[in-house]
Amino acid sequence: MDARSAQDVASVAGSETSRMKLQLPASCDPPQPGAPVKQLVWIVFGGTGHMGRSLVRSALSHGDLVTTVGRVIETTPEAIATLNSDTCLGQLCDVRDAASVARVIEHTLQRFGRIDCIVNCSGYGVIGACEDQDEHELRNQFETNFMGTLHIVQASLPYFRQQNAGRYLIFSSTSGALGVPGLGPYCATKYAVEGLIEAMLYEVDSFNIKATLVEPGLVRRDEPDSKTNPLPTWGHFLIKPASDAYSHATSPALHAKRMVQWLGDRQPTSAVKCAELVWQLAHCSYPPLRLLLGSYAIESIRDRLRSVTEELEDWKHLNYPVAPDAPGGERGDKTDREEGDEKEEGDGGEEREEREGREEGDRDEDKEREMDDVMEGLSPDAREQEGT
Repeated sequence: MDARSAQDVASVAGSETSRMKLQLPASCDPPQPGAPVKQLVWIVFGGTGHMGRSLVRSALSHGDLVTTVGRVIETTPEAIATLNSDTCLGQLCDVRDAASVARVIEHTLQRFGRIDCIVNCSGYGVIGACEDQDEHELRNQFETNFMGTLHIVQASLPYFRQQNAGRYLIFSSTSGALGVPGLGPYCATKYAVEGLIEAMLYEVDSFNIKATLVEPGLVRRDEPDSKTNPLPTWGHFLIKPASDAYSHATSPALHAKRMVQWLGDRQPTSAVKCAELVWQLAHCSYPPLRLLLGSYAIESIRDRLRSVTEELEDWKHLNYPVAPDAPGGERGDKTDREEGDEKEEGDGGEEREEREGREEGDRDEDKEREMDDVMEGLSPDAREQEGT
């Protein structure tokens, strides 16, 4: 094989590997390349944001029908109307308002006749120390991230139950699996979302409703910043100036801000590739509870889980007895002093048993001697007289 042929083979192998990386595991039963798939109807809340825009484009490119939902605070009715087409419906919504969410569900049903998959990409976060964030910022994050998710679920579950089918793809974050300095309240909202979805899955399993928590880490937008691009590099995050107590350069509270400034638009994970995997997720038969996107998400969450496991092992002896076959297991968990006391008691017991044995032997000899005297016709008193 000449060098050119080897290069061609390597190129083909590389493209095959690339395609494999964009394929969900076979255990999920994802759609196969080139195979026909059922046309789905999507609602993508946060469809005008970083991840949402890529997902809407991916779904439309595969022939699905999509309602893309923009935020009323950043998108005008005229701008959202430009997205309308035969396969796409543009809507405005504030997920903090349950009535606004319900209208999106209703308009989608009127337009497409059904709903198969609902995605929540909407979110809001403040980068800053926990102490520095005021009540308005705290409530706004919880109202958007947690209550927004709950409003979407409550507005759509009655329809999914009646349909006996439905799927939720809820965008969480690596911040929903570990605490990130500088993102405390945002992490709290994502932890709450994860607990909500896990509990809900148990409740709706009999209705054939499925859900997946999507946990991306450090995802870049595959579009350059420009005057015509309304999206800031970090989307729904607000960077808050630090107070004096947390303003020094090495403060842990500035960790998230330092990451923003260092990474810029160089995040290692592509939003376009993530969107392709999320599209497959909606079409696969056995979706996972969580889908981690990007090497940062994998490594950081793995480290956190390893830490939790190590702590469990360190403290489990307080709750579980030592196994019988383990070193010292037969004795149980006893202190050195208790073991020493038991040893002393054991030694004293042996001596006592030996002494009692000798005394019992002497008593037996006396009884035997008395019996011999009786057999000879002599009483003990007579024997004593004879001896004198």
